[in-house]
Amino acid sequence: MYIWRMSHVLHYAPDNASLVVRLVLEELRLPYRTALVDRSVSAQQGAAYKRLNPVGRIPALETPDGPIFETAAICLWLADRHREGACLSPDLTDPQRGTFLSWLFFLSNTVHAEMRMLFYPSLVAGTDPQMQAVVSQKTQASLTGHFDLLNDAHGNSDIDVTLCHLYLSVLLRWPALYPVAGDRSWFDLGRWPNLHVLARRIEARESAQAAALAEGLGPTPFSNPHPATPPEGSAL
Repeated sequence: MYIWRMSHVLHYAPDNASLVVRLVLEELRLPYRTALVDRSVSAQQGAAYKRLNPVGRIPALETPDGPIFETAAICLWLADRHREGACLSPDLTDPQRGTFLSWLFFLSNTVHAEMRMLFYPSLVAGTDPQMQAVVSQKTQASLTGHFDLLNDAHGNSDIDVTLCHLYLSVLLRWPALYPVAGDRSWFDLGRWPNLHVLARRIEARESAQAAALAEGLGPTPFSNPHPATPPEGSAL
């Protein structure tokens, strides 16, 4: 049996990848507290934070078993360890476990990773504006294809909510808000009706409402997002 020795501590910044972890903590109804990572001074690159996450990215989660980093890893650890709160992942004996893991890591390793390339093309293209534009255009086209695929895979709105649904909802928020070279026209959630239904379904949940209140995300954080107005810290 898992014995509580301390509350989880979520090291977060508003409207960052830590939002996915906050949703999972809320869904599982786990006690936790938050510690703001001040992006305005690049606190995620400081020595103290890197003792928790040596990669220097947000989020990190302190647990009774030590710190964990990487969004998908944190979420999967929480879901597998705390199945009494909610069933957010198939267990190891479930035949659907492999399919679930495939989609979870597609979201993490492909969609989320390419979205980072989209918002920070200099990470790939360096300082050359023309090369950055090429990277942005190719990444937009790639992500559009990924959302087409995800839309086809989410035609059943009656299935139980999993980690994948929570993660995907957050990934639907950012391209609607953060422009690439001032342009957001490539992304229109109305193009993907099944994903639009999913976004509305998730944002109506208590977990999403609690997260939206905590981070100033507004009443429709996934289906019709507006820039965050957090009570502390900055989303940028």
